[in-house]
Amino acid sequence: MTTLGSEIGQKHPTRAAKPWQDQRLVHGGVALMTCAAVGLTSLGLAAPANAQQKGTPSDAEARTLDGSGNNTRDPSLGSAGTQYLRQADPNYADGIAAPTEGPNSRTVSNRVFADLGQNVFSGRGVTQWSWTWGQFLDHTFGLREGGDESAPIDFDVDDPLERFQNDIGAIDFTRSAAAPGTGNNSPREQLNTVSSFIDAHAVYGSSEDRLDWLREGSRDGDPTNNSAKLLLSPGEYLPRATERADAQDAPTMDVEGRLRMDPDSRAIAGDMRANENIALTATHTLFAREHNRIVDQLPADMDEQEKFETARRVVGATQQYITYTEFLPAMGIKLPKYRGYNRKVNPTISNEFATVGYRAHSQVHGEIEMEAETADYTPEQIAAFEAAGIEVTVAGSEIELAVPLNLAFFAPDLVEDLGLTAILTGLGLEAQYANDEQIDNQLRSVLFQIPGQGVADLPACLDGEEMPNCFAGVTDLGAIDIERARDHGVAGYNELRKAYGLAPKTSFKSITGESVESFQNVPNIDQNEPMNDPAILDFMALFDGEGNQLEPDSDAA
Repeated sequence: MTTLGSEIGQKHPTRAAKPWQDQRLVHGGVALMTCAAVGLTSLGLAAPANAQQKGTPSDAEARTLDGSGNNTRDPSLGSAGTQYLRQADPNYADGIAAPTEGPNSRTVSNRVFADLGQNVFSGRGVTQWSWTWGQFLDHTFGLREGGDESAPIDFDVDDPLERFQNDIGAIDFTRSAAAPGTGNNSPREQLNTVSSFIDAHAVYGSSEDRLDWLREGSRDGDPTNNSAKLLLSPGEYLPRATERADAQDAPTMDVEGRLRMDPDSRAIAGDMRANENIALTATHTLFAREHNRIVDQLPADMDEQEKFETARRVVGATQQYITYTEFLPAMGIKLPKYRGYNRKVNPTISNEFATVGYRAHSQVHGEIEMEAETADYTPEQIAAFEAAGIEVTVAGSEIELAVPLNLAFFAPDLVEDLGLTAILTGLGLEAQYANDEQIDNQLRSVLFQIPGQGVADLPACLDGEEMPNCFAGVTDLGAIDIERARDHGVAGYNELRKAYGLAPKTSFKSITGESVESFQNVPNIDQNEPMNDPAILDFMALFDGEGNQLEPDSDAA
């Protein structure tokens, strides 16, 4: 395990750890700490696929790409293209398919998720590797099948807590596709298009056609006659759509934000979401390099397909190892001891987990900070960083870069410009946000949006108080999360508690830990309509990690 990250390098091996950095969670100089994933064991993820097999990699049957064959009683369980499980009965307004009604999800977001640009860091001291690894895992075992039924979220321009402009007049939302045979005479269900296993899907994909493109060698639909290595660019980064000349033949990838203007420059990986942000793209790159590093260490007399499957097996096992020895413990999750393969366990991921339980968007930091040697970049590159809106601080031989999350979306060029070392080590240099109800506005209001024309101060617009004045459209991930739960018919809070064997709650204060359930007589809050008073979002006091109170407008705050 100590070799993972050998492709990264350590420019500052003697740099002192920050107080919140847990050094036992470091591999190859990279802190790998991730978001909570309560319920993984109940989903069958505790047992590595093919756990019943013994012998060397060449003695065992290779893991399937789509996850089939993992269960000895029903080979289809947990495989790609199958329905999510249900832990509780589906909750639809008509009992079949219509989403339940409730408060407008943007209205809820404005009152619950808004953070007013205030950083509130993880109380557990985990770094930004937390949300990065969490997303990388999410893109390994879950991807709903999208649909074409538009159901836009209303946007209320007169909401007194609304701070953003939305010229479109609504927030785009499309319902997930209904699983075949559901939604008419039986409750609507949804499909998971990838397997439910930690099987390195994000590296290799779920189909032979995609894998054939990803592996070095011919492009004939048969990956087994290709090289054991994964295709990388000459600089050892993920290949672009034009790597094999015809971008139209390259695998489908999600393209949003700035990448929409140049879709042929999209990076190609096993999972179609690999370009979503530079931290995710860099992690994809790390594991593609790791695969090739393993191939280089295998005996020369092994055939290419055997080398490929051996490296793939090690990469998948590495991801499982990191998840269970670092990912979950870092977030305080303790699992019972693994007692061996149990074919009676249905390993299929549940709808509740995929749609509600594994939504840690509050943990995502509004910027990615990194440190490097000034000599790593040319003066022209540094000037280009500043012009794009990256905060640059040069201190002699060292340079600090703070990339606003808005710039990090769908930016494969930026991954190469900044370099893998800077990005991946930077993730371990900054604490992530707390796992609370607040979501950064770069996710909660301007997800994948581009600032309007004529913006003079990009840093302030991308990560500051001026943000609402710089964008003309709204995409709210928090509101979409609420709407997705309704779309999938996820049961209410107490029904879910009962489904998981927990007692229902009888009051809001028993959930929040507050001593009361009503607004107190605070002078600056309108007691007649407190929910429509922007003052309810004010921070009354701020404290550092040691409990010392801070001045709200100070640098420390």
